[in-house]
Amino acid sequence: MIPNPNQPHTLPPAYFAEVYRANTDPWHFETSPYEREKYATTLAALPRAHYQRAFEIGCSLGVLTEQLAARCGHLLAVDVAEAPLVRARQRCAHLPQVEFRCLRVPEEFPTGSAFDLVVLSEVGYYWSPADLERAAGQLLGSLAAGGHLLLVHWTPPVHDYPLTGDAVHEFFLAKAQPNGPLRHVAGQRYEQYRLDLLEATGSL
Repeated sequence: MIPNPNQPHTLPPAYFAEVYRANTDPWHFETSPYEREKYATTLAALPRAHYQRAFEIGCSLGVLTEQLAARCGHLLAVDVAEAPLVRARQRCAHLPQVEFRCLRVPEEFPTGSAFDLVVLSEVGYYWSPADLERAAGQLLGSLAAGGHLLLVHWTPPVHDYPLTGDAVHEFFLAKAQPNGPLRHVAGQRYEQYRLDLLEATGSL
């Protein structure tokens, strides 16, 4: 298959390495009132008090990870960049249920895992359409029946991102059809981001 030069490409690890080299908290995860409110909304959207095995993709500095861990028996949190993972490990050192890995989804994916919660927050728009489809297949294959997929994304377009947050959410929502692999549980839209909670039906 000949690559299409007009097809947007997934942002590579080098992109994020440079971003964190320029600023240790480039998206102000640790200080922004917007992020603080969004994290509270994210946690409030989870319908269960406890998840036995959870997977967070794009954990960055671990700010959300630390809060999410209180609801998890085991939480695997991954990022493509090493620099933020150093801070994340320090932040969550008191939480033995949290495991951090440097992992590039969908090129790399934890094998043999069955999760009852997957959190995809502010990550999907970094993927090309092809990688979004590939990642979705991996996520659905690892999500136990009745497990939850929580999507949270910034909605305004960003010129160097391959996709928009809306495109990511609509892609997954298209799978929430009768007899499909997902069921749409809840959705909320805010001024600058949206949140959708889906549940795995066990039908692939």
